[in-house]
Amino acid sequence: MKDLNIQTIIKVCQYDELSDQDKQLIDKAKEMTQHSYAPYSKFKVGAAALLANGAIVTGSNQENAAYPSGLCAERTTLFYANSQYPDQAVLTLAIAARTEQDFIDNPIPPCGACRQVILETETRYKHPVRILLYGKKEIYLIKGIRDLLPLSFDGSEME
Repeated sequence: MKDLNIQTIIKVCQYDELSDQDKQLIDKAKEMTQHSYAPYSKFKVGAAALLANGAIVTGSNQENAAYPSGLCAERTTLFYANSQYPDQAVLTLAIAARTEQDFIDNPIPPCGACRQVILETETRYKHPVRILLYGKKEIYLIKGIRDLLPLSFDGSEME
């Protein structure tokens, strides 16, 4: 028997350390929390994706009384980007979340379903999606989804 050692490196920074482009994406993700429909959880999430052509696509979480029927901000953003810009890779995805009172202190990662959709986007375009996770205290920079989903299922074994 042997061990499989998996290591993830996540950069931690402050807003003022980001590039202007990354700041713009974080700002758009924060803005999109205002368009969230979250009457049940009161947890508002926004996302912004930078595409290879320079376009920025945004989305927010949309809840439903039948809880599993809602969609997270990451998926609304990526599904829109992939359907409206089918030839443009997603380069970076920024995510911000807030309660009714304020933005959360610490970054929150995407849920499992969103991680799988990000992986499919990376696989489709053969390009990693950088992920920016916003928190008031700090921001996480992740170079690609495999750092959050190291033992991933990408369909390559089905070929």
